[in-house]
Amino acid sequence: MRKTLIIALLLIIIPAGHLSAQFATGMGGGTSSSGSGSQTDSTIQSYTLKRYFSSLAHRDSMSVGWAFGGSVILPGTAQIYNKQYWKLPIIYGGLGGMIGGGIYYNSQFKKTGNESDKITRNLFFIGAAVFYWGQMLDGAVSYKSYRDHLPGRATIYSILCPGLGQIYNKEYWKLPIYYGGLAVAGYFWYYNDIQYKRFQKDYNAATTPGGNYEGSISVDNLQYYRDYYRRYRDYSIVATVLIYLLQVIDADVFATMSTFDVNQNLSMDIQPAVIQPLNYDFTTNYTYAMPTGSAIGVQMNFKF
Repeated sequence: MRKTLIIALLLIIIPAGHLSAQFATGMGGGTSSSGSGSQTDSTIQSYTLKRYFSSLAHRDSMSVGWAFGGSVILPGTAQIYNKQYWKLPIIYGGLGGMIGGGIYYNSQFKKTGNESDKITRNLFFIGAAVFYWGQMLDGAVSYKSYRDHLPGRATIYSILCPGLGQIYNKEYWKLPIYYGGLAVAGYFWYYNDIQYKRFQKDYNAATTPGGNYEGSISVDNLQYYRDYYRRYRDYSIVATVLIYLLQVIDADVFATMSTFDVNQNLSMDIQPAVIQPLNYDFTTNYTYAMPTGSAIGVQMNFKF
C-alpha cells in the first residue's frame, strides 16, 4: 500500500510542472489596463508573492490560477479578489460551524462510544470539506476575465470535479469515457480491497496460535490470494489516479487549443534545394557538379 501511494503521488507530481506553468502563464485571465494579451502574459510570467497581495488589495491583476492557489491555502481569498466580500461570513461561518461540530461530537464519541455520535461527527467533517471545496469552485466560477474561455478555469474545474472541465469545453461526448473509466477502476479498487482484507484476515488467523481459523484453504494458498488481491488493488489505485490526471490534462490541453487562431490561410511551397551536410565525413564529393559535400534535395515551406 505504501509503494502504491508513492507511485500515485509521483503520478500527480509528474504533470505538476505543466499545470503550474499553465497557472503562471496560460491562465492569464487577469484584466490588463492595456488590454493586450501579449502584455498580460508577460506580466503574469513575472508574478510574485508581493504582486499577489497587491492584487488582493485590487491594485493589480491576478490569474485564475493564483486565485485558486490562494483559496487552497487560505479559504476566501478568491472571493476577496472577486470583490464578493458578502460570501466570506458564509464560508468562515460554515467552516467554523462544521469543524466545531465535528470536534464536539468526536469528544462525545470518545466518551460514550455511541455509534450515532461517530456518524454525526463524520457528517460534520464532511460538511466542512464541502464548504472548503465549494469556496474554491466558487472562486473559479466567479473569476472575471477579458477572455471568454480560460484554459486555467477548465483545469481547475477538472481538478475539483472530474468531467467538469470537459463540460466547460463543451466536449460532452468525453464524459461517458472518463466517468466509465473511473467507475470501472473504482469498482475493481473496492472489490480487490475487500478480497485482500478477507484473505489477510484468514491468513493472520491461520498463522497465529489460537487464531481459530476454520477454513479449508491452505496457508500457502491464503498467502497467494492475499498477495494477488493486494497487487491488483494497487493496480486499481494507480489506474484511478491515471484516469483522473488524464481528464485534467485533457481539459487543459483542449481549452488551450480552443484559443488558437485557425483559418484558411494555409500554403505549402515545394522546390529543389542544395542541402549542406551536418558531417562532411559521411559525404561524397562531386565538386564538378555542386559545392563540396553538398547534395540535391527538396525544400518544403509551410505557412500556417
